[in-house]
Amino acid sequence: MTRSSWLLASAFLLLAGCKPAAQTTAPVAAPSATSTAPTQPGATAPAAAVAPQVAAPSFDCSKSPGEFEQMVCQDPALAALDRQLADTFAQALAKASDKATLQASERGWIKGRDECWKAEDKPACVREAYIERIVDLRIQQGLVVIPSAVEYRCDDNSKPFIATFYNDEPRAAVLTWGNDQAIVPAAVSASGARYAADGVAFWEHQGEARVDFYGNKLVCKPAK
Repeated sequence: MTRSSWLLASAFLLLAGCKPAAQTTAPVAAPSATSTAPTQPGATAPAAAVAPQVAAPSFDCSKSPGEFEQMVCQDPALAALDRQLADTFAQALAKASDKATLQASERGWIKGRDECWKAEDKPACVREAYIERIVDLRIQQGLVVIPSAVEYRCDDNSKPFIATFYNDEPRAAVLTWGNDQAIVPAAVSASGARYAADGVAFWEHQGEARVDFYGNKLVCKPAK
């Protein structure tokens, strides 16, 4: 090989060695199956669901750490009864001639309600306490028209049995046996009229009433 041929060959090899390497372009990823579709012009995004707010009782739950106050705060039905009691008490206080005595009785009622810690079914005990207090305030302060009482003849005639039914919510019956009396909330019944509280039950069906008055079992019928 001549010197000139060798130089040309060397130059060709140098040019070949200086050729830039091919650049590799990373592939574009395909859209994921879970990708969000583009929003159409003018489209409105669905509103986020808003959790319903539980109605509050008459007092500030954040400042009432007691067991039964917190129970009322967490139970919409009890919270509604608490507001109803607050309204009833305000009406009773406005009419009361001895406001101090009425206010003292309310404090006594709260202590009595808190005795529900002894009950097997605490929410039921608290519910009964509220209903009894509301009905009692209405009666004692003349906030409700007193219905006609129903007198019964029972198999135990040693004492008269009388029932007075109040149909304003919360519904209840005032049951009187001799000198003993109980305010009893209305209860769910498949048939007839039923009222029940701790220790007392009244169920009237087809003209006959069955009564459990603190362990005393009675079968009664309305007096003619």
